[in-house]
Amino acid sequence: MELSHTSAIVTGGASGLGEATARLLAAKGASVVIADLKAETGEPLAKELGGTFVQTDVTNTDQVIAAIEAAKALAPLKSVVNSAGLGWATRTIGKDGQYESAHDLDLYRKIIEVNLVGTFNVCRLAATAMSNNEPDEFGERGAIVNVASVAAEDGQIGQVAYSSSKGGVVGLTLPLARDLSAVGIRVNTILPGLIDTPIYGSGEASEAFKAKLAVGVLFPKRLGRGDEFATLAIELLTNSYMNAETIRLDAGIRMQPK
Repeated sequence: MELSHTSAIVTGGASGLGEATARLLAAKGASVVIADLKAETGEPLAKELGGTFVQTDVTNTDQVIAAIEAAKALAPLKSVVNSAGLGWATRTIGKDGQYESAHDLDLYRKIIEVNLVGTFNVCRLAATAMSNNEPDEFGERGAIVNVASVAAEDGQIGQVAYSSSKGGVVGLTLPLARDLSAVGIRVNTILPGLIDTPIYGSGEASEAFKAKLAVGVLFPKRLGRGDEFATLAIELLTNSYMNAETIRLDAGIRMQPK
């Protein structure tokens, strides 16, 4: 699938994996909409890339539609990368045996709402817009890349909410691809491992923490880079025979219980 003279939406595109992907999409000739809550970083990035920033809560239907319409105003919407999400770590029960110390249910719902429901919300609306595109010679109208995590398969202690949400993203991949095959839209999901993003902070303590994390990586023994994620995302968007797949990008790591 060609990216030049098309538009793309990257949710969570103002930083981290989303930013790296937005930069590579722009370099490949796509007009990029940064759909993110963080205007302070999203707006200058969109300006730098010649795209558009739309402040977007992925659980808000009106805001997602606004991002889609902004993309359509630039060029036909052919690509979506869903990298918006929240992380959290809390054990299921407390240490005192009291009901009140059990995992906060509203927090669990919030993680599911953003990471899973939000991802599907963008998929259902963006695919609706893509279904109106003129198909190419093979009937293709667009492609979606969702972002899960190796925590979907190797969830650690305290990651019940996060792993549930990312497992849901993995679970929707095949049926969503089957649903959208009727209109020529492909769906794939990436499960990143330990990728070096701003979430780890900066400075000496941050570097020491990342070095400790890298010990468990099979090879190469380091954290992944944003550009390594971005190149895989672009491959999944452009390779028209890639469909309904979930792919680990983790240098062979298998997360231990803690």
